[in-house]
Amino acid sequence: MEIWLNPACSKCRTAVSMLDEAGVDYVVRRYLDDPPTAQELEAVLDRLGLEPWEITRTNEPAAKQLGISTWPKDAGSRRRWVQALAAHPKLIQRPIITADDGTTVVGRTPEAVEQVVRASGSRSEPGGG
Repeated sequence: MEIWLNPACSKCRTAVSMLDEAGVDYVVRRYLDDPPTAQELEAVLDRLGLEPWEITRTNEPAAKQLGISTWPKDAGSRRRWVQALAAHPKLIQRPIITADDGTTVVGRTPEAVEQVVRASGSRSEPGGG
């Protein structure tokens, strides 16, 4: 399992705590220090079943600077969005968690994190880890 996170993000810290409590093995990718490539973003978007504009943090200063709010949200503009996310990783919603079976979520809610925990086969049991 891999989790793309920003350690300064409270939702990322919550997701890590939940993974730790469930005893899940995972690899941390600090995506601001090690940004995903456009190809990696395409793969994650495919696994998420989402479009790039659905995982874009549109209130970030970089989004405003790029004028993202005016960009079309259509198949013809998809590459432009992906390139913007690759060039400005701060625009990517976080955390993104990918389980070994391919289950991938934007772990902004405890329910989303639980989904990948279940997919990993780990179960958090009281006293059992």
